Amino acid sequence: MLNKNGILIFIVLISGMVGSAMQKLEHSETKKPNIIFIMSDDHTWQAVGAYDSRFKYLNPTPNLDKLAKSGMVFDHAICGNAICTPSRASIMTGQYSHLNGVLTLDDALPESKQYLAHEMRRAGYQTAVIGKWHLHDLPTAFDYYKVLPGQGKYFNPEFFETGKKKKFRVEGHSTDCIMDAALEWFATRRKGDQPFFLKLHFKAPHDYFKNAPRYDDYLEEVAMPEPLSLWARGEGSVATRGVDGELERVIGTSIGRRNFRRSYDADWEVDEGLSDAEAKREAYNVYLKKYLRCVKGVDDNLGRLFAYMEQEGLLENTVIVYTGDQGFFLGEHDFQDKRWAYEPSLRMPLIVSYPKTIPMGVRSDALVENIDFPATLIDFAGVSVPDYMQGRSFRSILETGEEAEDWKQAAYYQYWMHMAHHDVPGHIAMRTKRYKLIQFYGTAGVRGYRSERSWESTPAGWELYDLEKDPTESDNVYDHPDYTAVQVELKKQFKQLRVAVRADQVNENLPIEAQQRMAEVNRMIEANWVYEVAAKEAAVQQSKIYAERFADPKQTEPYVVPWLRPGTLDPSEK
Repeated sequence: MLNKNGILIFIVLISGMVGSAMQKLEHSETKKPNIIFIMSDDHTWQAVGAYDSRFKYLNPTPNLDKLAKSGMVFDHAICGNAICTPSRASIMTGQYSHLNGVLTLDDALPESKQYLAHEMRRAGYQTAVIGKWHLHDLPTAFDYYKVLPGQGKYFNPEFFETGKKKKFRVEGHSTDCIMDAALEWFATRRKGDQPFFLKLHFKAPHDYFKNAPRYDDYLEEVAMPEPLSLWARGEGSVATRGVDGELERVIGTSIGRRNFRRSYDADWEVDEGLSDAEAKREAYNVYLKKYLRCVKGVDDNLGRLFAYMEQEGLLENTVIVYTGDQGFFLGEHDFQDKRWAYEPSLRMPLIVSYPKTIPMGVRSDALVENIDFPATLIDFAGVSVPDYMQGRSFRSILETGEEAEDWKQAAYYQYWMHMAHHDVPGHIAMRTKRYKLIQFYGTAGVRGYRSERSWESTPAGWELYDLEKDPTESDNVYDHPDYTAVQVELKKQFKQLRVAVRADQVNENLPIEAQQRMAEVNRMIEANWVYEVAAKEAAVQQSKIYAERFADPKQTEPYVVPWLRPGTLDPSEK
């Protein structure tokens, strides 16, 4: 029989063990989640199976679809400036382009403005970024980086890496190489006693698409499903088509031969003997197969990541976000690329999974913007969102499926690179759940865009779409009498939104050239706000001027691939 002291000692030991177990349980319950932010370049929502697009039956993204079933899918995730560098800057800063100063592909994000990395480190996270960065200055605010120079190469990519003075080359396809680097980081650099924040960015499926050879036969015998607007572009406006269509062959690069300066028909060297319709269909099929082969490579590599995380027991306590840096046109309206405020471009795929607090298999129609992404990640990290960020956390939407009463009902959009690269005019837009209002302000760009087309103003105009009745944005109802009251109310709301997001101001912290550009753009926005007789007549005249200069194929300069701003990183591969 144990003596009294022995019994007491036994009781103390047992109680100590229980206390230790309780402390471990409490620690596990309060432990900060790991966070992985995954982003593919130009991976549009239409090419994710979870979005029920015309490509769903092809099953291009089984691993992403599985992630979607484990979390929440957003149907109205909006990019505020649908082009690579500005979108990435908004995700790093929580600010619109006009505030963070990254208006175009030429603008850089210095270490001092790499806010998301700074905030996550302050929250106690080990931080890393791997893959495509594309913000010119190296991501030195992160604990670790291994990033492509500029746009990077699809095959045998080069990387800059923390602690190495020179870039170096890795053999293989970029998607595989980027995932290899991420798995290596997990195996050799991740600190098990510290939560991690990893930004994992793929180059694919960015134009011009180059898939790994193992996908060469994927979809080879499949005829790609076509959007109706590939053949019937929709009404548009004088700003996008000119008077009586005189700018149709000039504005917006094309799939077929419509845009004589730049098209996939020319890019993929479609047989010149084909009719225009046959050439468009051929170019479309080549384009979509190349694109989806790149998507397949990304999804398969995500399968590698998710398998590793499951094996290591990391899935349960990790917030996983998947998105693209904006949308992308897959033949809609006979457009290439992104940049436009139309749905294929403006909308981003957004899937968020976190088993501990986010319900499974839920969709949200809340309007969220890419400026909201960093605020949400910081919220999950357990710290307050800084005042300098314009975005708001949507963590409560993720965890409850409900919008707060004061949640935003409109998203702001502004594209600055007037008629550069893909011949898209400068414009602003407001997106609500039902409507989209767009103003093409027509102000000329700058000579830095390296195209004479950007040096001349295009006609100003307005477009209004009822997305409930017209989801393909084919019927511009701006001047339709049934929408007069709607138009007036939306323009009032739009003006208030511009004030609220500070888009009506000139950012005095930017270089003088950028300030001058902002001032001129804002002047033209105001000049065309009341779009009546005088403004419409001016648009007609400007359409004719632009057509005289650029609508004749014999007088227009051929497409010259631009170099991006020289800087710390190499220029774009394009």
